[in-house]
Amino acid sequence: MENIAPAISAPSGMGENKPANQTVLDWVHEVESLTKPDNIFWCDGSEAENVYLLGEACRLGVLIKLNQERAPGCYLHRSNPNDVARVEQFTLICTPTKEEAGPTNHWADPAKTYSKLQDMLKGAMRGRTMFVVPYIMGPPDSPLAKIGYEITDSIYVVLSMRIMTRMGAVASEKLGEKTDAEFNRGVHSLLELNPERRWICHFPQDNAIISVGSGYGGNVLLSKKCLALRIASYLAKKQGWLAEHMLILGVESPEGKKHYVAAAFPSACGKTNFAMLIPPQRFDGWKITTIGDDIAWMEIGKDGRLYAVNPENGYFGVVPGTSYNSNPNAMRAIERDTLFTNVALTKEGDVWWEGKDGDPPQEATDWKGDPWTPASKEKAAHPNSRFAVPMQNNPVLDPKVDDGAGVPISAIIFGGRRSNTMPLVFQADDWQHGVYIGATMASETTAAATGAVGQVRRDPMAMLPFCGYNIGDYFRHWLQTGPRLTNPPLIFHVNWFRKNAEGKFLWPGFGDNMRVLKWIVDRCEGTGGA
Repeated sequence: MENIAPAISAPSGMGENKPANQTVLDWVHEVESLTKPDNIFWCDGSEAENVYLLGEACRLGVLIKLNQERAPGCYLHRSNPNDVARVEQFTLICTPTKEEAGPTNHWADPAKTYSKLQDMLKGAMRGRTMFVVPYIMGPPDSPLAKIGYEITDSIYVVLSMRIMTRMGAVASEKLGEKTDAEFNRGVHSLLELNPERRWICHFPQDNAIISVGSGYGGNVLLSKKCLALRIASYLAKKQGWLAEHMLILGVESPEGKKHYVAAAFPSACGKTNFAMLIPPQRFDGWKITTIGDDIAWMEIGKDGRLYAVNPENGYFGVVPGTSYNSNPNAMRAIERDTLFTNVALTKEGDVWWEGKDGDPPQEATDWKGDPWTPASKEKAAHPNSRFAVPMQNNPVLDPKVDDGAGVPISAIIFGGRRSNTMPLVFQADDWQHGVYIGATMASETTAAATGAVGQVRRDPMAMLPFCGYNIGDYFRHWLQTGPRLTNPPLIFHVNWFRKNAEGKFLWPGFGDNMRVLKWIVDRCEGTGGA
């Protein structure tokens, strides 16, 4: 059988930066004894390490280096065609009892699942390098910051984790030498990328994740949906905070008054576009800044308000439809130092996707590696193709993005993709009503997960695939949070996607969403009419 992840041989002095924490060392040794890698590469997050691993990834065919004049620091990765999205049906919550996982999660007995996964991992890294990736989620000085270690045999995962997290020695140093220090244990192996041996398993009570058989970002970047939402939501309930599938943006008036807003939309429903919104000309003087585009961790401050941090360090955005018209700031961000997955490659060594500015290329190589022309029946880029880009590339990055205290949230917005029924915007009467609105959210499915596209499904608070425990207990946790807030954010619901009888969108969206956002801010200030 072909080895899809051959071992690398690092030069002397590289990949040798072991942490001082004995608990981490003992755990890594256990995984090494089980998986039998040829060697271990201890990641430190340095620039020299990144340059070396990028070169190795290109040599192994994992990445394609793009035309550096057109796309400096940019690379293309193609995942296996059977491995292009999250696999909710194979994503398990392995709590001690089925009741703890609840009716919306796929539950499995933890002892039996550990045993099954250990059998699959026996010798799985033979002939491969085992990378040990330390990382921090959240600003390092935040009381909510979480440390994780991901063990993986995928060089693509390592390079992506460097973009998406605060990765490297900074995490090991923060963890320190305390043997009882809390950290997330994550193990990932590509195995042979067989869909029948693909499992993404969470053990919230152990703060542990094991993912096998996939190479797609949402299944294997264990910091992201796995830790930052599924595990973190479980920890948040126990510790009295909120881990949510929400963007965070700042909106500043011409007079310099600033509010922060958190918004929960299901995947591929415009979170990144909204987080990087550019106000139209008639809103001259208004500014929108980005704290985060996907995940928010929120806790109650001493003043009784809700404060939020973005646990991530980069953006893992959906590419198709992204253009200088729909999201100029995202386009500027991905002009450099970006890792693209499953987009098309032009003859000039640049990337292309449906919805990008300009005419389609006359010839290209599609996301599967096959020749493509505008006459082709298949799309050039996969509908769930992605970019991973450092958040520092964002031209409208908020100056408080690294503030460990977080930013105060004035409003929470829930919204989904609904072609009918739901109006453009409305406000909840109070916190309890807002929780009900979030709990009864629905949205039409997209390509971000496997399965049929366009079907309406209930997606409470956009957390249906990401809540790491019983959804009923999750609602109760939200309801119990309200009375603890002496100055709670107002709650709203939006729908940018309503259509008319001819199937055309009624709302222009994109920059015009500023009109709705300004009304929300006015309501927060007590000046907006209903």
